[in-house]
Amino acid sequence: MIPQALFLDFDGLICDTERAARRSWDETWAQLGVVFPDELWERMEGRADGGQLALDALGAALGRPLEAGVRDARASLKKRLSESEPLRPGVGRLLALARRRGLPMAVVSSSPATWVEGHLARLGVRDYFAVVVTGETAERHKPAPDLYLAALARMGVAPFDAEALEDSAVGVRAARSAGLRCVAVPASGGAAERVAEADLVVADFEEYLRQAAWTDVDERQCEDRGTG
Repeated sequence: MIPQALFLDFDGLICDTERAARRSWDETWAQLGVVFPDELWERMEGRADGGQLALDALGAALGRPLEAGVRDARASLKKRLSESEPLRPGVGRLLALARRRGLPMAVVSSSPATWVEGHLARLGVRDYFAVVVTGETAERHKPAPDLYLAALARMGVAPFDAEALEDSAVGVRAARSAGLRCVAVPASGGAAERVAEADLVVADFEEYLRQAAWTDVDERQCEDRGTG
């Protein structure tokens, strides 16, 4: 299938802010003398309420209410760490090839607009996207399909004509529930089996570009040679 539009998640997919988030939780828990569990991170991935899950679990692990300022200090640490995260390898090539083909793109994220728009601008890629749909757009976030349905309406594209790229199980379920074909590109530390519901799971964006139906053979060869 050659899609008429591409829909990309942001956190963990375009930019690995999930790595920064994980480190911020590891350090916050360690400062309080406890270990942040891998199982909790797996439950948090891709969820808009993931931070609250971690805070509740931290209070339970300590057996007492959290001190004032823990939430804000952790959020500030995540912000600082995220600001040094680049585009994930291969994302720049994907965006350039999609633009060259005239394939419209949208970002579909449960995160707030200030977060997503700020990072897209920092990374120099905001102009690649015709539409940016963020958490304020719908009351229900991923894994509900609402954000994808809003993006489809704004782009004027039918679900079967679009392809979504996601890095988490929550995102995959949202895209597929909205009727989109979904390709999973797990973020750093992500396990392929957690996104097995996707139509296709690839190791990275280079593998995706080699397999993408919308990437012409001559474009693939041109990119492989580093020309064009």
